[in-house]
Amino acid sequence: MKSKIINIEYIEYNSIDELGSQYNRLVEKAIEAAKYAYAPYSNFKVGAALLMKDNTIITGNNQENAAYPSGLCAERVALFYAKSINPDNVIVALAIIAIQNNEITDYPVSPCGSCRQVIAEVIERQKNTIVLILAGKNKVFLIPDALQLLPLKFSFVKEK
Repeated sequence: MKSKIINIEYIEYNSIDELGSQYNRLVEKAIEAAKYAYAPYSNFKVGAALLMKDNTIITGNNQENAAYPSGLCAERVALFYAKSINPDNVIVALAIIAIQNNEITDYPVSPCGSCRQVIAEVIERQKNTIVLILAGKNKVFLIPDALQLLPLKFSFVKEK
């Protein structure tokens, strides 16, 4: 038997203002997207913004449905849309922010397990990592490699 430890590297900021202008703009786009989320059941609006290799930004927001769990998280809305319109355009960074009671949450929210798995597979598919920015009013976490959030991800292994 072996005991092992998994560490996660991230950079912590006190506000989005401390991020560089490119990432700051990405967070602002995530905030805009969150405002348009459809969240009548949870009142928890989430926005996601993707920075593409060609410098375009694609956004998504959570879409709830009365037939829970038929809704979809902001991250997956953005990721699936980006890859459906231009599968060869590499996603460089993903910013996520949440709004509750018409205010940005004090602390960052992290992707759910399903979103983490989708992020991991997108990274494998595009053969390029994604910088993850989790933003709140009082803290911002920048994770240089989003795969760190799911180190023991589900993978389909082909027999050789």
